[in-house]
Amino acid sequence: MKRTQIHKHTEHHIGLLKAKLARLKAEQDIAQKSKSVGGLGFEVKKGGDCTVVLIGLPSVGKSTILNRLTNANSKVAAYAFTTVTVVPGLLEYEGAKIQILDLPGIISGASSGTGRGRRVLSVARNADLILLVLDVFQPDQISTLKKELHEMGIRLNTRPPNVTIEQASQGGIGITATCTLTKLDEATIRAILGVYKIHGNVIIREDISDDQLIDVVAGNRIYIPAQAVLNKVDLVSAKYVEEARKRIGEEFIPISADQNVNIDKLREAIYKRSNFIRIYLKPRNGEPDFDEPLIITTGSRISDVCGRIHRNLASGAKYALVSGTSVRFRSQRVGMDHVLQDRDIVTIVK
Repeated sequence: MKRTQIHKHTEHHIGLLKAKLARLKAEQDIAQKSKSVGGLGFEVKKGGDCTVVLIGLPSVGKSTILNRLTNANSKVAAYAFTTVTVVPGLLEYEGAKIQILDLPGIISGASSGTGRGRRVLSVARNADLILLVLDVFQPDQISTLKKELHEMGIRLNTRPPNVTIEQASQGGIGITATCTLTKLDEATIRAILGVYKIHGNVIIREDISDDQLIDVVAGNRIYIPAQAVLNKVDLVSAKYVEEARKRIGEEFIPISADQNVNIDKLREAIYKRSNFIRIYLKPRNGEPDFDEPLIITTGSRISDVCGRIHRNLASGAKYALVSGTSVRFRSQRVGMDHVLQDRDIVTIVK
């Protein structure tokens, strides 16, 4: 692939090689998992309203950040690989309980198993938000972190491609595109699907690349929001931080965990990137509980609220009475599919 010049006449060839490589890697991962003793990942019990992981190379200050954000007591020392297991902490902010996990540092080649990297990255696959922690003197580390996460099937700050595959047990491949495809031709689509021996209909609703189609076909990709964090900014000038911004290539939060600089700003960013909304529950003949809101994610429905209260409540609920910005009237009757908004007041009627 590296020896092939990329242009219009080689796009089909490159797309086919990418699909074969992705399938072989997936088969290799399955073989490695079956041989490993005790499974692939660390033993981590999820808790709180969401889980945030700290990913970074060794000695970037992840443990100090965890201690500043939460009630944890992660070991801190002036040498690499201080953290050798997952250390959890709990951040309470705006009524939300956010689990923060300090992961051991990873190095280049982690996704291939170097330095127990696959065990570390497997924890990140279950996260709701990833913090990419960078050392102020090595901001280019972000490319290494993104590469290793990408190799583990983690796609940062993007959404799944709008593609539907209706598989059949046999037959050919039907392709329906509801938009103009500029990055793929029909022959390449058929070739990629052929590598995975897929039959049926494919409906493509957006202009996607060969990599995006392979992600859909592979079926094991995880889409997670991420936030870059530049640590130890107390050791450099403001001009240096601005120069680092160009090298990182995206927005980041400059902090100093050791000197407690911008830690409150980081807490606020974690809360906002988690896409939380607060719902106040109200008994039928009582007052709303404004002291302890129910924390759910943006886009949640009444049925999701029922599931958070009790797993059997959704089947026994008839409707809900809602007051707030998601309805037009106070105590408006809504069904189980009603989408809630921040600070709505909800009464579930069984």
